[in-house]
Amino acid sequence: MEARLNYFASPTAGKALKHFMSAGRTLKESTLPAATQELVALRVSQINGCAGCLDMHSKEAAAAGETPVRLSLVAAWREATVFTDAERAALALAEEGTRVADAGTGVGDEVWANAAKHYDEEQLTSLVVLVSFLNAVNRLNIISRQPAGDYQVGQFH
Repeated sequence: MEARLNYFASPTAGKALKHFMSAGRTLKESTLPAATQELVALRVSQINGCAGCLDMHSKEAAAAGETPVRLSLVAAWREATVFTDAERAALALAEEGTRVADAGTGVGDEVWANAAKHYDEEQLTSLVVLVSFLNAVNRLNIISRQPAGDYQVGQFH
């Protein structure tokens, strides 16, 4: 499979992606737990079908010590016993934030209140920005059919 666009060869994309990369680094440095960030990134990318992001985030999470069982169960987190209540709240918010067109109402009050029980305002802000950021990156990759499988841990850091 070959990508439709080479973002790194485009002056416009290069300028824009510099800011995307900076936003990604800022999120990594936030107080939102790193494990939660990777789980959310995986779930958003699963919903959107972004192979490139699934490749990247599954490898980054594994390199950071995430277990194969938890990585395998992200898609079925509601039925899995390996996630904390806080992680479940983040995954629920990520799903509703990603499926805004499907739900028609965005993130529901119950999902928001549950997330707010587990995360402070700064962490909630980071979570919302992360979900939005991942949805944007997923779309960049999907529209241009970026291939997956060759990502190396730390490649974009």
